[in-house]
Order: sequence, then structure tokens, then C-alpha cells
Amino acid sequence: MPPSAFIALLLPAAQACQRAHGIPASFTLAQAALESGWGERAPGNNLFGVKADRAWKGPAVDVPTHEVIKGKRVPMVCKFRAYPTLSASVADRADFFLKNPRYKDCFKQRGGEAWAHAVAEAGYATDPSYAKSLIAVMRGRNMAQYDILPTVKS
Repeated sequence: MPPSAFIALLLPAAQACQRAHGIPASFTLAQAALESGWGERAPGNNLFGVKADRAWKGPAVDVPTHEVIKGKRVPMVCKFRAYPTLSASVADRADFFLKNPRYKDCFKQRGGEAWAHAVAEAGYATDPSYAKSLIAVMRGRNMAQYDILPTVKS
């Protein structure tokens, strides 16, 4: 899917997540783009590569992937969470951050780039360049503009 179509598809869910939880829309969009290859790799509608750990009670899919272990890329198959929709993936990812104490400092950050650094420092990914990669996606598509939420008329 072209990046512009991917952004248009996810923008309402990303901005709703920002309104509800304070997670910048730019961070949500960049993370979804990076983790799913702009929507091309989202088995089970899982945009963020959230694994199905023991606490997960929903459906899961087995996915060939890789991890960086001791500086080396290691192929493996892991269980990942599965969702009925892409919006459900965005909502669950917010819930994941909210419930996991290691991400509490992320919620003190303002802006997508600050979130990228905080999430990487909290250990979200094994890739040592994770924050840098997220920020490159944000800057490459001027995603900070999406953090300015339109006024909702009541």
C-alpha cells in the first residue's frame, strides 16, 4: 500500500488514540509503518509486532521473524497477537503501553520523536537503531503535523 494511503487509513485511529491516551499520532503512524512495512506485513491485522505472551487471551498467529540477539540477526518463528481490524490493533497497542509499567515514562513525553526514544529505552525492540528508524519515518513523511488534533465539534 502506498504510504499516503496507509497514513490516510490509520490517521483516524491514531488521532483517536492520541486524544484518549496521549500517545502521539505521529508515533503511532511511524511505528505501524515501520513494523508492518506500510501495511504489507500485518498478519492478523497486527501492525506493531506485539507478541502473544502468556497474558494474551485472544487469537494469535505464528509468524517467521527475526530478533537481534547479542548483535546478530537471528531468524525465528514467534506467536503474535491477532485482531479483527487494524483499529483494534491500534487500541490494543495503547492498552499494552498503558498496562506495562516499563513504559510509564513514555507518557511523560511530548511529541512522536520523544516517544520513539522513550519506547526504545524501555526495551520495546531488540534493534539498537529502533528510535532512529522511527524518527526517520516520521520526518520523511512530516508526521508531526498529525499530532495537531483537529477540534472536535460537539
